[in-house]
Amino acid sequence: MSDRHAPALSAERLGVGGAGRRLLQDRAAEVLALAKAAGATAAEVSLARRQALELTVRQGDLETLEQTEGQDLSLTVFSGQRSASVSSSDLSSSACATLVEKALFLAKEAEEDPYAGLAPPELAPGVLPDLGLFEPWPLTLAEAKTLAEACEAAALAVSPELRNSEGATVASALGLSCYANSQGFVAVEPRSRHGLYAAVIAGEGSRMQRDGWGLTLRRPDERLSADAIGRRAGERALARLDARTVPTGRYPVVFESSVAGSLLGHFIGAISGGALYRRASFLCDALGEALFPERYQIMEDPLRSGALASASFDDDAVATAPKAFVESGRLVSYALSVYAARRLGLAPTGNGGGVHNLSMNHDGLSRAELLETLGTGLWITELMGQGVNGVTGDYSRGAAGFWVENGKLAYPVQEITVAGNLRAMFKQIRAVADDVERPGAVEVGSLLVDGLTLAGA
Repeated sequence: MSDRHAPALSAERLGVGGAGRRLLQDRAAEVLALAKAAGATAAEVSLARRQALELTVRQGDLETLEQTEGQDLSLTVFSGQRSASVSSSDLSSSACATLVEKALFLAKEAEEDPYAGLAPPELAPGVLPDLGLFEPWPLTLAEAKTLAEACEAAALAVSPELRNSEGATVASALGLSCYANSQGFVAVEPRSRHGLYAAVIAGEGSRMQRDGWGLTLRRPDERLSADAIGRRAGERALARLDARTVPTGRYPVVFESSVAGSLLGHFIGAISGGALYRRASFLCDALGEALFPERYQIMEDPLRSGALASASFDDDAVATAPKAFVESGRLVSYALSVYAARRLGLAPTGNGGGVHNLSMNHDGLSRAELLETLGTGLWITELMGQGVNGVTGDYSRGAAGFWVENGKLAYPVQEITVAGNLRAMFKQIRAVADDVERPGAVEVGSLLVDGLTLAGA
């Protein structure tokens, strides 16, 4: 196959089939041996090779094209209870030797930390399962451009009111990573990530509104449809024309599925070890408390095949497993790294680096049925700003979406603020729909929350 017709990204060139794996494993073993010989009491190393393509078409013309290949190495060494971390993009033997020397020098200058150290080796996984996280997208550059052109064209074709575009983007990435530590644990895993996105502009002058749509998947499939994604982007932008504000008051509010995950993100942030041991969380000492209505569970499934946040071990090399954070509305687990667990005197939960494939159960309602349940209130499709206080749980963010009357979308709204307190908001969830549309690290349907304060501009 000529270069002209070859896929833009190549699993063979990455070395997924063998050569790349051996290179990373051999270099990891070399670095760990150098660290031990230099006096490190323990060490861990992460290495990766990556390829990426991102192509954007705007108004039918190629606007940007970026194709990259790279590699990197991160090393953490321990000298007793002192530690230091260093990184490099040079994987040569000489560079690795220099990196080890630098890391040990920094570690010996660091303060002692009684909680520092690798995870106990018995917490590491045994045989790693195949989670189906790698599947190349065999696109040539010409095919990627054609796909982006078709996606943008489908968006603009929705209505004559759609006269401008911020472009359509095709993105694809392949990676091969290796983690190894001085306790004998080694894992090499390939991963892929592919996406298609479009954003268009409706109206002109003061009526101008922007919106978009897109999907990111581990495995390219029919969901990365130029026509479907483009049409959805165009419909969302068109629906926002002639937006108004709303009267100030307390109303029920729906957080559309595309933004509802942010609420669970605030919840996870509040039960994460770093916030807890610093006493900087509104959920300190909340283990066992009823935080949500009794019918709701919040689960983590790190081993789900093909999912965006799947992992058989966390950043500390602790094995992951499906578990609940919330059962029958009660908080039953924090999200703890090894370091945070030691600080808190608890066991690590396999969440070094974050959570994996978080989900919340729903009430079996469709989006239309959730609208009827809402009655009159606000349907939020976009959130802006960062007005969330992780210590108190106070919540205040800019929002846009639609005013709902008698269970029907009445008109688009903008320049409004929605405010409440996250503890109260979790308890005031009245219903959850079954309308998850975008796969992601956090998946939850549209959430209906009672009693939030809305203020217009």
